[in-house]
Amino acid sequence: MPLFADPQSVTINAVAQSLPAIARDDSSSTYRKDDGNVSLIISRSFGKRNRFSVRVNQRKIAADPLASANNVEYTQSAYIVLDAPPVGYTNVEIKDLALALVGWATSANLLKVVGGET
Repeated sequence: MPLFADPQSVTINAVAQSLPAIARDDSSSTYRKDDGNVSLIISRSFGKRNRFSVRVNQRKIAADPLASANNVEYTQSAYIVLDAPPVGYTNVEIKDLALALVGWATSANLLKVVGGET
């Protein structure tokens, strides 16, 4: 299986995060920042449907809004899943559909989504 370069990098709020590989097997690779606050997971599975996913996880420690003297761990994630039958679509067609979604995901549209618009 070909592997992505080590380390990988994601940029969050204009700050690049270097993510060295911490785990790899036949169907996935996990990359994580040295402080554990950002990780990237790339995985695939083949079967009746072929699925490919890319997921970025983030965690932080911040004040508990109900007890500001206490700190709490918060986590969030964002991911893209490509799902297609093993035959019927080419890799280029799958990529083109994913790029259509990425192109739609502008700052304005994402703020509308997290604001509750459907």
